[in-house]
Formats: sequence, C-alpha cells, structure tokens
Amino acid sequence: MTANVNTSPKAAQSASSQILEKKIKSSNKGPKRSYGYLRLLLKSDLSTLDVFYLLLGFLAAMAAGAPFPLLGILFGELVDELNTASCAKRQNQDARNLQTSVNTKVILIVYVSIANFLAIYIHTGCFSLFGERLVRRMRENYFRSLLRQEIAFFENLPAGDVASCLTSDIETIRSGVSEKVGIVISSFAYLLGAYVVSFIKDAKLAAMLVSLVPAYMLMATIGGRYVGRYTSRVSEHIGSATAIASECLSNIALVQAFGASARLEARFATKLQKAQKDGLKKAFAAAAQFGFLFFIAYSANALAFWQGARTIAKGSDSGITAGAVYTVIFLLVDASFIISQVAPFLQIFAAAAAASERIQSVIDRSSGIDGAAASNGKKLDQVRGAIKFDDVTFRYPSRPDSSVLEGVSLVFPAGKLTAIVGPSGSGKSTIAALITRLYDVGSGRILIDGHDVQDLNVRFLRSHIGVVQQDSCLLDRSILENIAHGLVNSSHVDYESILLGSSLSDLTKAVRAGQDFDASVATQSPRIAGIVDRVREAAILADASNFISGLEFGYATMIGSSGNELSGGQKQRIALARALVKDPAILILDEATASLDTASERQIQSSLAKVIHGRTTISIAHRLSTVKEADSIIVFKEGQVVEQGSHSELVARDGTYASMVYTQALQTTTAFVRLDSGDVPTSDSRRGTLNESLKSLITEKEAFADSDQTVNETPKEQRVDPLGSQRSAWSTMRGVTSLSRPQVIFVFLGIAAATIVGGAFSGEAVVFGHTIGALSPCRSPASIRASGNLFGLLFFLFAVLVLFANVLSGSSFGRVAEKMVFKVRILAFRSLFHQDLEWHSSNGRNPALLLSYLSTDAAALAGLSGTTVGTIVSIMVNLMAGILMTHIIAWKIAVVLLATLPVLIGSGIMRLRVLVQLQDRHQLSYATSVGITVEAVNSIKTVASLGLEHESLAVYKRSLVAPYKASFKEIAYADFWLATAYSVSNLIYALAYWWGTKQVVAGLYSQTQFFIVLPALLFSAQSCGQMFALAPDVSKARVSSAKLLDLIDIGPAKLTHRGDIVTDTEKADDLEAGAKEVLKPLNQRGIRVNFHNVHFSYPARPHTAALKAIDLEILPGQFCALVGPSGAGKSTILSLLEMFYTPKSGRVEFDRSSRFDRDRVALVPQNSPLFDETVRFNIGIGARAGQEATDEEIQTACKLANIHETIACLPEGYDTRCGPNGERFSGGQKQRLSIARALVRQPSLLLLDEPTSALDADSEVHFQDTMTKISSQMTIVAIAHRLHTIRKASVIFLIEDGRCVDRGTHEELLQRSASYRANALHQSLST
Repeated sequence: MTANVNTSPKAAQSASSQILEKKIKSSNKGPKRSYGYLRLLLKSDLSTLDVFYLLLGFLAAMAAGAPFPLLGILFGELVDELNTASCAKRQNQDARNLQTSVNTKVILIVYVSIANFLAIYIHTGCFSLFGERLVRRMRENYFRSLLRQEIAFFENLPAGDVASCLTSDIETIRSGVSEKVGIVISSFAYLLGAYVVSFIKDAKLAAMLVSLVPAYMLMATIGGRYVGRYTSRVSEHIGSATAIASECLSNIALVQAFGASARLEARFATKLQKAQKDGLKKAFAAAAQFGFLFFIAYSANALAFWQGARTIAKGSDSGITAGAVYTVIFLLVDASFIISQVAPFLQIFAAAAAASERIQSVIDRSSGIDGAAASNGKKLDQVRGAIKFDDVTFRYPSRPDSSVLEGVSLVFPAGKLTAIVGPSGSGKSTIAALITRLYDVGSGRILIDGHDVQDLNVRFLRSHIGVVQQDSCLLDRSILENIAHGLVNSSHVDYESILLGSSLSDLTKAVRAGQDFDASVATQSPRIAGIVDRVREAAILADASNFISGLEFGYATMIGSSGNELSGGQKQRIALARALVKDPAILILDEATASLDTASERQIQSSLAKVIHGRTTISIAHRLSTVKEADSIIVFKEGQVVEQGSHSELVARDGTYASMVYTQALQTTTAFVRLDSGDVPTSDSRRGTLNESLKSLITEKEAFADSDQTVNETPKEQRVDPLGSQRSAWSTMRGVTSLSRPQVIFVFLGIAAATIVGGAFSGEAVVFGHTIGALSPCRSPASIRASGNLFGLLFFLFAVLVLFANVLSGSSFGRVAEKMVFKVRILAFRSLFHQDLEWHSSNGRNPALLLSYLSTDAAALAGLSGTTVGTIVSIMVNLMAGILMTHIIAWKIAVVLLATLPVLIGSGIMRLRVLVQLQDRHQLSYATSVGITVEAVNSIKTVASLGLEHESLAVYKRSLVAPYKASFKEIAYADFWLATAYSVSNLIYALAYWWGTKQVVAGLYSQTQFFIVLPALLFSAQSCGQMFALAPDVSKARVSSAKLLDLIDIGPAKLTHRGDIVTDTEKADDLEAGAKEVLKPLNQRGIRVNFHNVHFSYPARPHTAALKAIDLEILPGQFCALVGPSGAGKSTILSLLEMFYTPKSGRVEFDRSSRFDRDRVALVPQNSPLFDETVRFNIGIGARAGQEATDEEIQTACKLANIHETIACLPEGYDTRCGPNGERFSGGQKQRLSIARALVRQPSLLLLDEPTSALDADSEVHFQDTMTKISSQMTIVAIAHRLHTIRKASVIFLIEDGRCVDRGTHEELLQRSASYRANALHQSLST
C-alpha cells in the first residue's frame, strides 16, 4: 500500500501544501523561527476568547487524530477475518458466522467516523476563527504603528511595501495560523498513536519503519530549503515589479501623456523575468521533492511487504498475522506520509513567522516622533504662538550629505504675519516641517512660547497648528469630511467622538442616496450640526462655497483618491478651509494660493486678513504680491537667512528681495497710459475701476461651477467591483488554456507524466490486492516468501517510475505556470495602461484596487496551473482507470462502491462553492481597506500634520467590519463541508468492507479481487479530496483568472495572441540606434492647432458644459497662453490637446488634420509627479515612445530647465533616487525636473499647466528665457495664473465660463479687458 492508498483524509492536504508554499517568503529554520511562530500564536494580544479557541482547537485536533489508529486495528482484524473466510472456503467450511463479527466492526467504524467528524469540525472552526481574529488584530496594529512613525521612516519605505504587507504577507500569516494548525496537530497525534499501536502489533516491523520519519523529514527539509530559497527570490522580484506598477497607476495621466507605458512595461518585464527564472528553479525543486517523497513511500511499501511476508511465513511461531502486518503498514506508512505532507505546512508556518516578524518589526518599532500618543511630553495651558529658531542645522535623513539649513536663527513673533521667500530648495518648506515637528533638528533648538518643541507632546503641538501644504493632499472622503478633518486634532474636543465615528460618513451617504442635505443635517444631533456650520463658514472664507454648492451632492460629494476628481484650485481651497476650520494659534501657509486665479486669491487674502489678525501666521510664497503686506519678510538662500524686514524696507535696501521684486514686477504703466484719460484720470478713479473689475470678475466666477476637471459624483456606496466578472468557469478555463498555448509541448509532457502517475496508482492497486491475497496463512511459507519478494520488487519499480513521472510532471507544469503568469502580468499591465483616464477614475477604481490585479490576482492564477494541474490530471486518470478496472474485476462490488462516489465528490463541491462565493464577495472589501492604508501612507505628511492618525485608523477598522462579520457564518458553513468531505470516506470504507466481506463470504469473489477493487476505486475516489483540499486556492484562482481575462480582453486587439513582450535588455540596441534620430523635432516650426466650435462635457456630468463653442487658432511656433479664473475650462483644453478626451461636438485639428501623434506632444503637469527611480530615469521618461535619451540630451534639457547645477551638486548626481513621489526634492525642484522631462522630448507641441507655480523668481526668469529660445522650434500652450510668466506670449486667450471671451497680447488685453486688467493690477508689486 502506497502513500496514496490510505484511509486518512489528511492525505488530502498534499496538493494544497504545494500551492500554499508558493506564498512562502522565507524558509529560515531553527529555534529563532520556531520561537517566532510560537510568538505569533501565543503573544499576539490574545483575548480570553482567543485562548478559548486555541485550547479547544488543540484538544479537538488531538481527538481528530486519535481515531485513525483505532481504524487501523479494525481494518487489520477485518483482513484476518477475510483470510479466515477465504481459508474456510478452500476447506469447504461455513464462514457465514464471520459476517456477524464484520457487522460489529463496521458499526464501530461508523461511531468512530461520527466522532471524527465532530472533532474535525470543531478544530477547523476554532483555528479558522482564531486566525481571522489574529489577522484582523495584526492588520489594525500594523496600520496603527505605521501612523505613529516619523516621516523619515516613510522616505525609505519602498513603493508598494504597505500594500504588499497587507495583501501577500497578511495572507501568508492567515494561511499559517488557521485550519492548518489543527491539521498538523491531528497529524502528529495520529503519528504518535500509530507508533504505539504498531509496536504492540509487530515491534520488529515497526522498528524498521521508524526510518520513514527521518527519511521523510530529511527530504521535506532539504527540498523545503531549496523551494523556500527560490520562493524568497521570486517574492523579492515580484515586489520590485509591483512597486513599479504601483507608481505607474498612481501617475496614470503622466504615463499616458508621454506614451511611457511601453518603457515602463519593459522595466516591469525585466523584474518579472528575474522572478520567472527563479520560479522555474523553484518548480523543479518542488517537483523533485514531491517525487522523492513518493519514492520513499513506495520503497517503504516494498520493504514492509517483504519483511511482513517473512514474518507471516514463520506461521504461529511468530504470532504475527497478515492483519497485524496490514495494520502496521497501514498506520506507519500512512502516518509517516501524512507527516511528510504536513512538512510543507511547517514551511508555511515558517513563512507566516517570517511575514509576522516583518510586520511585527513595524508594530514594535518605537517612533522617534509619535504624533498619536496623548501622554508623551508636556502640554501648555495656552499657546500664544511665539516661535524662535536658535542656531538650527538640519539635513534630511534620506540625504544626510546635503545640508538644508545651516545655523538658522530667526523669530516669528506671536500674532504677526511673517512671510518666507527665496529660491526653490532654499529651505522654506523645511521650516514649516520643523515647526510641525515632522522632523527633528540636527542641532540647535526650536522654541514655541519659550519651550523646546522636542519637550512638548507632539499631538498637542500639532493641535495648535494649521497647515496648508504646497501639494494640497485630500483623502478619499466627502468634501464635508475632508474639511472637518481640521477639527479632528484641535481645541474643539467636543467634536472628537463624532469625527472619529461614522456619523458624518453616514450623513453624506444619505445625501448621495437622495436626501436633502439641509434636511438631513436638521435630523442630526446638535454637535453634528455644529460641525457642519463650522465647515460651511470655513468654506466661505476659503472661497470654496460657491463651487461646492454647484456640485450635485454639494458637501456630500466624494472627491476620489487624493482628491484627484477635483481641479488643483478646488483642492487648494478645500485644504485652506480645512486649516481655517481648526482655528489654530499658528497658521502655516505653504504656497497656499499657488493654484488659484487672481480673483480667488484676492478674495481669500481679504478673508485671511481678518482671520489671521492676532494669530501667528507664516506664509511661504514665490508670488511676492501675496506677501507684500506681511509684518516681516524673511529671505532664504541656500539654507540661510540673507535678509529680513518689511516689503518696503527690503525694497529700499536694493538687495536680494528687491531683485526678486523687480524680476516679478509687471510693466503695466505703459499700457495704462495709452488708455483714454476718461478711463483712468486719477489714481483714485483707477482704484475704482479696479474694484469694479474685481467685482465683475467675482460675479462671473460665481455664475458657474468649476469644470476644469470632473468630480465623479457617483455615490461611493453604489460603486461596484471595477472588473466584476460574469465569466463562466468553462470560459475561464478556455482563456487560461489559450494563454498556455505557446507552451503546448510542455503541457503534453506534463499531462503524459501525470497520466503515468495516475495510472501507477491503479497498477499499484492490482499489486496490493495480489499481495494481500498472497500473504494469506492458508498458503505455504515458501509461497508467502516468494510472493513477498516478487511484490516487494514490483513496489520498488513503481517507486522509481513515480519518482521520474512526478519530476517530469511538476517541472513541465511548473514551466507552463511561470511562463503563463509572466505573460498574464505583462498583458494585464499593458491592458491597464491602454485604458483611458475616464476608465481609471470610474466605478470606484483606484490605484490600490487596480494594483491587486497584478499582484494578488496574478499570483492566485497559479492555483489553476503548475502542479495543481498535474495533481488534477493524475487524480482524474486514476479515478477513470479505477472505475473501468474494478467493473471488469468485480462489478458487483464496484457498482455499489461507485454509487458512493457522488457523496464523496458532492461534499467537496459544496465546500468549493462556498469558498468561491466567500472569495468573490470579500475580495473588493479587503482591497478597499488596503486602499485606505496606501492612501494614508502616501499622504502621511497631511495625516501627521492634521493629527488624523486616530481618524484614519477608525475608517480602516470600519472597512473591515463587513467582511469580518460575514466570515463567521461562512467559516461555519464551509468547515461543515470540509469536515464532511474528510469524514464521510470512513463511512464509505465501512460500507465497502461490509459489502465486500459479504461477497467474499458468499463465494462470489476472492479476497484478492476485493483488495484490488477497494484501493482502485475507493482510495482513488478519496484522492479527489486532494482537489477539495485545493478549494481555497482554486476558488481564488477561478475568481482572479476570470477578472484578469476580462481585463486582458478590454486591452489592445488580439492581445492574447501576440508575443511582443520586450524587456529592457532586449530593446537596448534598438533604443541606442534610434535615439539620436527620434529626439529631433518632427516639425521644426511646431504644430498648428485649431479648435472649431468645440463643445465638451465630462462623461460623469454630461449635462454640465465644460467648453462652449470654443474656437481657437494657434499657429506653428507660437507661444500662446490660457488665462482665466479657476474652473473656466483651461485644463480641459489641455486635456483635449492631449486627447485624454474627445469633444462632444466640433473638432480639434493638428496641422489641419484630425490625426493625433502623442510623440509630438509633451506635458508639464501642475503637480509634477516623479517616480521612485533615478533622476536620469525620470527625465528620460520624457523621450518619445520606444526611444531613449542620451546623457548629453538629458543634461541639455536640465540646463534649459535650470536644474542641472542642483543635480550636479548631489553626491550621486543624475543617479540620485528621487524617492517615493519625488519627496527628496522640493516643490520647485520637482517642477524644474518636470520641465526638463518635457524638454528632452523636443516636442512639436509643448503643454504647460502652471509650470512656474512652485518656482522662485530667478528660476522663473530662466524659464521665460528658455521659452523664448525654444518657441521658434515648437508650439507652446501654457496655463498660468502668474501673468508675468506669459507676458511675452504671442497670443493670450482669456477663458471664462467655458468660452474664449477675448484674445490678444498682454498689452492689448490690458487695454480692453477689465478682468484681465484687474488681474494684472493685483499682481503688481510697484511700490
């Protein structure tokens, strides 16, 4: 009897272990890892209920393993009784009285099976619930600890690391602490009982078979070492590839604008290619391990039957019967093989321990700056807001070689407005970060009201500081919730319980469901109404109330991940409202109005003038017109204070600040003196004209809602899985088969080898039946010994055959799996970036959710490939061969046993169905929770500054409630069918022995025929349990495969039939060959652009016109500009020029043709995103699709963008990594890098969206000079609120309310446009 011929349902875990070991991240062994696993189980903040589940599960698992030695004894006695019946038949004696004894034993087996069912159900249920609770706590503790860490921790955190921990690592832990714990415990209980019984039955044979345990464990250990090593490497490479995909999805607009998906796909493929290489090695190691385990099992059968035959041949002298030998072989071979099968589980436990240590290291990490702790540090009775920097020196932890501040000493008086100006990268934003204690100083001190900030409680400190950061970062909540975030950690403690609960979320959901906002607020508690009132007041002060009111759901509108469904100006106004609602003692404005039009800026400044009175305010700005009224202006340069004073004082000194003023000053005087004297006869009347112009402009602005970018107003609770698949199982299998077509030779090799494995099981049944018959005591000793020698040799030959067949099958299917998963990841990546922006932002899609297709779903696809396919093929061959053979040998026995197969298979199918439903239902829920954590980490500076740690954790916990509650019922239901599938086989064995004995006693069949039919049919059918044990993996694989196939289907045409997957190495030669040629502009004079009566509405708001009958003509080589209030439609025009959308009516022409070539267009987006790669790579991404820029061309572009010197001063130069989201560079530096990225493309059409909003005066002048130099070679379209930036434009289009209301040069518009003139005068710095 081989390993597959056993009656223990635990053998069904073998195939499952092969799949689950793919999730192993590390294979380190030893006491440290064992201790780590025990720590995971026993020291994870266990509650009383957890301890109860753990103890009850342990006892039930021990009880579940105990019945099997008893079953072995009963089966052995049945063998002896069958031998007796056969001998009686030969001697013509009546054997019918044996039927009574058989009936008694069958009834005992039924009782034992019932007890076994209960024990299995209890221990799988207990450990499943224990695992769910442990994983939930770990998720929460991990996220809680992340939120407590200082910002420097996140600067060294790889992109995608958090998502990886909360998906693959958490899943590895869940797999290692759930039902498999009970299975391992019951298996060892089985082994212990088996050895006790075996030594009682036949001590010599039992002693010989003791060698099985070290043999199995040695093979499992050696094989596991290599499998674990390669698995760890695969995980590392997959993690790197996932990080690339994560950044690409987060910057999808940039990727599409530059057509960079092919270049990024090549880098993605290069990482995957390394993973594939190690994956192939892992497949061979796993196949060899599996093959040798079967070799040991068959060889053990050969040894056991050879020794058993010698013992039985001695007759009564030995006192050993065939039944005793059967019992020993049955128990020890089976139990030892079970231990070998749980050996991979030990690897899974080691993987769980490794994953938990990775997560636990973050959980246990002590934060240097803990913003969530309420007790650490002092709390002042009152905060006046006097701030003093005393000889402060600072370097960013990520760039310790570059000094940012050097010996800075300055004072921010309490209740005064102090402005900080200076070049990009001079340390201005660093001042704000140090005041809010996002970082600690390297030396020196920062004092607030005379107290060192490092002595103060961090949360208390931040509760008195309101910040509007340079990059306005919002969270994926409603507008109401985002503004109310300012109240979370503030002096308004009465609101804290409301803000940390779900009340505001529930209120906005009700509004999006159709209820009136004011009516809904009226039904809420006074505290909720108070929060709403404060939010409205802050929105009015921030000039956000008008555009919010124009949205369908108003304050209940969801704004998308990072607020990406709002325009830049809208986000900045909401961020400002969020800071104002806090009513802080200290207000820090870091380029708070950089994305706003002049009218909005003027209105906000007027509101701020009242709000900041008596409040310490620090304003960081490049636009000097916004800070000229400050009480004091501090000028920074190269990390030091070079000047300080009021605007008039600094201008009078004629120093650095005066130079900046003269650089930015608009020369409007000449234009105004050309006006008729009746228009502006005196300065007073000029002031009146200005006021009227501003009033007119504000009125125009209030007449329409922002439409620069769409707000997706679909209620979030109605959003569905973006790729919720309806694909059938058959269609899924066809799709997977199609993807495997290039590996058809290996598929057939794998199928042939798996067929041999499956056929060997049926052949082994024939040998087994003849062996049992030959060991009958009715035969002569010589015959018994001869039969033992023969059948022992046949078992050994089967061992060799199965060894090579398993190696060939596992290696072949492993190769198919690796190649297919590699291709699926590439095709899924390609399909994701083939979709337009509308697709990416609709139906609840976000980067974290879409990333799961490339990580979680692609990994799960292996559940329908690799060794799983080999296992399924061998099982099906074995089953079909068994059915055919048994009906030929003993059809009366076979037909009864065949009728029981639906019971075996049906219980497994029911469990599979339950798990499929569970997987399908909760996959999106957990993806949503992961998205919450990723968003919080990406926005960690905002979360920390606002003290949103507790709020983010509360939202995360709420996202876990639904799937967690549902899991209890579904675990109970699924484990019922699991226990049924594992226990019903014993009942069927009882029926088989009862019916088979009846036939043997009746003389219809021989004992040999019976023992051929029994393993060939029932044991083969039981092997179907292996497929049921694969249910969790198969269910995930089916759902994930269907989703991936759906994603691929919506990609480029004939995507699945193309083999054009190219890596960096493969394209290097072509790139180098074509680089010089392609980097020349295709049109040395630029592109002619025409808009002909263009009407456009965003798909999400089809009834709201964003553009109305726009007619524009831009000549080749022109530098044209788009100006106007926020939301007028300027960015929409750029989106149409990039062909992100198509007009509703009218047409956009390029060189009098509707054909569009994105290679000829370059974009400088407003937010200047950078990848976590080198500076060289980030600039080179701007090269035309399929080409690479040379170092010389990259440096030339950087010189034009005035960033080359900055890069050259860095220790690693152009090989310096930019960090996640480019955070290792200042806002101005990122913007200049973004400009260089566009210039390296040498486009025919250059699109600039607020290209100088974060630039200092000198950089802006350099930018203007660059535009002058290149404008003759390309067409330039720029959006700007700084009129100084576009003053020299050939033509300026004034866009208001979706229409082009005027056009002309700067001087022409000053003469005839009141709104333009008001805008210009407001920005004037003349003293």
